[in-house]
Amino acid sequence: MDKLILDGMGGDNAPAAIVEGAVKALKDDKNLYLIITGRENEIKAELAKYKYDTSRIEIVDCPDVIGMNDSPTEAVRNKQSSLMAAYWMLKKEDDICGLVSAGSTGAIIAGGQLILGRIRGIKRPALCPAIPNVNNGVTLLCDCGANAECKPVMLCQFAVLASAYAQAGFNKTNPKVGLLNNGTEEHKGDPLRQETYKYLSEMQGINFIGNVEGRDINYGDVDVVVADGFAGNVALKSIEGCAKMILATMKKQFTSSPAALIGAMFMHGAIKRMKKGLDFDKYGGALLLGLKKVVVKSHGSSKPASIANSIKNALSIYRNGLIPKVEDMLAKVDLDNLIPVNNE
Repeated sequence: MDKLILDGMGGDNAPAAIVEGAVKALKDDKNLYLIITGRENEIKAELAKYKYDTSRIEIVDCPDVIGMNDSPTEAVRNKQSSLMAAYWMLKKEDDICGLVSAGSTGAIIAGGQLILGRIRGIKRPALCPAIPNVNNGVTLLCDCGANAECKPVMLCQFAVLASAYAQAGFNKTNPKVGLLNNGTEEHKGDPLRQETYKYLSEMQGINFIGNVEGRDINYGDVDVVVADGFAGNVALKSIEGCAKMILATMKKQFTSSPAALIGAMFMHGAIKRMKKGLDFDKYGGALLLGLKKVVVKSHGSSKPASIANSIKNALSIYRNGLIPKVEDMLAKVDLDNLIPVNNE
């Protein structure tokens, strides 16, 4: 039985969406045991709405909730919250494999570093969502917001982390890695991008294919796109906005006239498949790569399906050995001898 912790009070729709997603995940995976942290009375009230295997779920009562406007470091130090309780249990209990939370991104990152800790040698953890692409697969974008300012060694480590994720989470045997830049030519970009390009080109164990542009995240032949958190977050939000615009425009046009409605009826199957292909929720949340255990950050507005998928994703990458893969790849690339200390 694989144990996983769920932050019961994280996100805009907690605890209702969290509990419903948890129940769905329990039904889908008979080898899952869930620990939900949060306000016990509220969580029990939501659980009472469903039928589930009571022997595979427990609640840890926590009085506090970290708000989206709270200082992450202050919340980590001073609040007896559902998220911090989850992190302390994850750190202390070896048989708990991971954590899923839709709570404050800053608090999740701060708690991950200050409580759980990073994999040996990793400079900073990175958020890595799976983004649908034109090939009916996904492109991993690493980082998308955890580190606004980066050094070359960090971007090189992001390449290692996301390559391991592509293998453990999506069965990619030799994932193609690209560096997000303002052009594909080798000389493009600022000094950070130019230096990083040089080191990625020399790294062993990474299938680096060169610079890629923002459009390649959805429409290119690349499995992993490496970025600093600032550029990555802008790219991610632009992609999300574009997907929403496409779906909203389609709906507006298909309801604009009786003839359009009739046409939409004939295209119902294609429209449904297209909507499914643009749905970020089916991949759950973004993995916080670089920590000693699996941590998945779901979107703050996550619905039950997204929570269930985040749980499924966390279990899958744990079972496929993400952390050992990262440690093995770090040893192979030998960044300490590749990158001068002054560029770290």
